[in-house]
Amino acid sequence: MASAGHIIILVLGGLLLEFGIGGHATDTTHPRLRLSHKELWDLNRTSIFHSPFGFLDLRVMLLDEYQERLFVGGRDLVYSLNLDRVSEGYREIHWPSTVLQKEECMMKGKDESECANFVRVLHHYNRTHLLACGTGAFDPLCAFIRVGHQLEDHLFQLELHRFERGRGRCPFDPNSSFTSTLIGSELFSALYSDYWGRDAAVFRSLGRMTHIRTEHDDERLLKEPKFVGSYMIPDNEDRDDNKVYFFFTEKALESENNAHTIYTRVGRVCANDMGGQRILVNKWSTFLKARLVCSVPGMNGIDTHFDELEDIFLLQTRDNKNPVIFGLFNTTSNIFRGYAICVYHMSSIRAAFNGPYAHKEGPEYHWSLYEGKVPYPRPGSCASKVNGGKYGTTKDYPDEAIRFARSHPLMHQPVKPVHKRPILVKTDGKYNLKQIAVDRVEAEDGQYDVLFIGTDNGIVLKVITIYNQETESMEEVILEELQVFKLPVPIISMEISSKRQQLYIGSESAVAQIRFHQCDMYGTACADCCLARDPYCAWDGISCSRYYPTGTHAKRRFRRQDVRHGNAAQQCFGQQFVGEVLDKTEERLAYGIEYNSTLLECTPRSLQAKVIWFVQKARETRKEEVKTDDRVVKMDLGLLFLRLHKMDAGTYFCQTVEHSFVHTVRKITLEVVEEERVEEMFNKDYEEVPHKMPCPVQSNIPQGSKPWYKEFLQLIGYSNFQRVEEYCEKVWCTDKKRKKLKMSPSKWKYSTPQERKHRAKSDHYRLPRHALDF
Repeated sequence: MASAGHIIILVLGGLLLEFGIGGHATDTTHPRLRLSHKELWDLNRTSIFHSPFGFLDLRVMLLDEYQERLFVGGRDLVYSLNLDRVSEGYREIHWPSTVLQKEECMMKGKDESECANFVRVLHHYNRTHLLACGTGAFDPLCAFIRVGHQLEDHLFQLELHRFERGRGRCPFDPNSSFTSTLIGSELFSALYSDYWGRDAAVFRSLGRMTHIRTEHDDERLLKEPKFVGSYMIPDNEDRDDNKVYFFFTEKALESENNAHTIYTRVGRVCANDMGGQRILVNKWSTFLKARLVCSVPGMNGIDTHFDELEDIFLLQTRDNKNPVIFGLFNTTSNIFRGYAICVYHMSSIRAAFNGPYAHKEGPEYHWSLYEGKVPYPRPGSCASKVNGGKYGTTKDYPDEAIRFARSHPLMHQPVKPVHKRPILVKTDGKYNLKQIAVDRVEAEDGQYDVLFIGTDNGIVLKVITIYNQETESMEEVILEELQVFKLPVPIISMEISSKRQQLYIGSESAVAQIRFHQCDMYGTACADCCLARDPYCAWDGISCSRYYPTGTHAKRRFRRQDVRHGNAAQQCFGQQFVGEVLDKTEERLAYGIEYNSTLLECTPRSLQAKVIWFVQKARETRKEEVKTDDRVVKMDLGLLFLRLHKMDAGTYFCQTVEHSFVHTVRKITLEVVEEERVEEMFNKDYEEVPHKMPCPVQSNIPQGSKPWYKEFLQLIGYSNFQRVEEYCEKVWCTDKKRKKLKMSPSKWKYSTPQERKHRAKSDHYRLPRHALDF
């Protein structure tokens, strides 16, 4: 076995106060790697933009791959950031509310902090312009921002001559729930459209088509909703059949047991809806909604529901008619707090909207399946060729069809997720999950969806989930826990660029970017790379590097990757770098003083590895697993002896086990120094030189006396005496410490010999942390 060189540790008392006692993670519900903000910075894996004004108050982000810019809307400002490095080459537009607008806002009872122009809408309007809308100090307005063509890379200006009123397009309140999507020149938005935040509605505005909205004060349509996301998802090639989907939560009318029950909905309108001719004039005539279910099946048919939608992500596939929808939910339960991620196929959503309607005869009746005659054309369907082409517009629909749609907006059949269960559940209380973005990756053993999950404390989790068809269960693997922001601030927006392999993360005060992967960080051996289970990375015969699924990659025949199982022993069999690098075991010497506490440190890089300690006593060839008890405790940092005995001396092996792969990380030879010998040494020292101190101060120490640590090193018989002497001089005997010792000799005055002896021992044992390892 290769040796990494001998290292001495002086292990002394007091460690129990510094380190908490706890077990080590042995399952994949813990992150495999945890990277701090500083580590990400040192790896050059991140870049952060802070506003030069000292505030940002971010509300919206827009990723523009064509312009190669990230547009950010905040308080009185719009920024254009560089996609390659957000901290460099930014541009800004200052767009504040007027003094008069602010004064009127405050006169109406709003706080000064709210009376600004918070930019909440940013959309691509065309190749050269963005549509931007802001709250305008509770008087919303919209404008266009000229960004030019791709080559006009210094163009970023607000067109002052094209301001428009923003009501129905942007909320009044900077903090109220809101979502919008722009299709052609038509803006579809879901928001609270009045000053006091009471009128929740879905709008279509801006373009040439009739401005249209949901009916006022109709709780059957929307009841205190929280809007989360919106998308146009085509059903087929007929553009007249295009539909816009809205994702939101609301109080559920059909819940009869609890009037305050929250359900998540997916709502739908036809993009070309013109309203009715006599009924629902300038109102949606195709609005339908269905319940979106995310629950964990339980015993006796009682499921645990996650009913409140936090975020939604649309993963585009090669078929733009069938994207995959990821929903991040939390539970509204008073018993526990938990989060779940469910995945939905468009086929399930369409099936719900094509299924039966929900119906309620009257106030005293229960909600049930509508079994009567459904009028033609089917309520909620679009005026299109696909639907027969009989009607050119919804204004031509019979009153019966319009009336039915008005009274039956809710579908009876809920939308259930893939596998009828979440792909990920978090109920440990460690994270509050807020945002989600997903990247689909081709790996050697299949296709994986990599989830990037933003939390409320500035952390992003990088997760994959693996479905076991035989057991119908999901395995979640948290590949990395990334502390993106230095301070624990909530993540409120995330944009993803698969093309650049970058994630852009917005908090209220800053914008960060982070690379999806850094393969060489996992280690320098094949087994290191395979155990990581990162679908972005594979062993190429020389290093852990980016995995490319297709093409003539020069090292393709050497590639080793096993995301599903992480079986490094099988994948890396015969790879020369396993024996040369991974099996290199660090060797250390440690000395502990009898009856003191002693820590043998060993922290594996992977937090998912299980640590097992073995000991080989002197003159024995057999190794035994260390048995823990009230005196010997396994900790995250290593093996802690609360009270060291002479019989504890021996050679300790710290082994890690991860996916059946065993690796001896560290070998520590522990020698126990008898307490009597230490007592004798200090008794002798302080009887001869009562004022003896750790560092030799020439004016106080008689000629020929030695620093205390020299006697201690002679006591333990260390051979490399000169090197350790130099190190100890450096640790304890700096000029600053010499002066401090000169300044405070009173510590040794007016004390009994017993007190002096106790203080001396305490000082000698209280070594600096960095002085423990030589």
